[in-house]
Amino acid sequence: MEEQALPERVARLEERVVRLERAHPGEDAERPRRADDTFWALDALKDRADDPGAVLFTGSVTLPGGEHYEWQQAHPVDDLLADDWSQSAERLAALAHPVRLLLLREILHGARTTAELASHERLGTTGQLYHHLRQLVAAGWLRTTARGRYSVPGERVVPILTMLAATRR
Repeated sequence: MEEQALPERVARLEERVVRLERAHPGEDAERPRRADDTFWALDALKDRADDPGAVLFTGSVTLPGGEHYEWQQAHPVDDLLADDWSQSAERLAALAHPVRLLLLREILHGARTTAELASHERLGTTGQLYHHLRQLVAAGWLRTTARGRYSVPGERVVPILTMLAATRR
């Protein structure tokens, strides 16, 4: 009995594969992998994204202080192109200052208190320091964890590093 059932099951599976291939022409079950596997993340994104595509950034980060963050964010291209980009201007502007970038770097390296940050000669006067900290907090790149203590929110660590990576040549 089992011998007869197996050929019948295989035939049903083959029919199902043919129907699935007709429903999704040109799609292979798995894309061939490149020998050097340089674009492994891109290949995985293509396997999941619909046309015209998507933008994905992801990271696994352990900071010098030992904090570990893992983050992934994907956006369909149609959504990104349809957005009102001017809504991002304030958040981007908060990063577009050398002192604010230095502040973020120092905080990611473990400086957490206003006193630790104020001791850094390139961060300016106490008034300037507070001005830049307020800008970063207002834009969501920093949060206050206690009076005079700052941290980069976990969900912002990988995006910040992604933007910095995007500016490298």
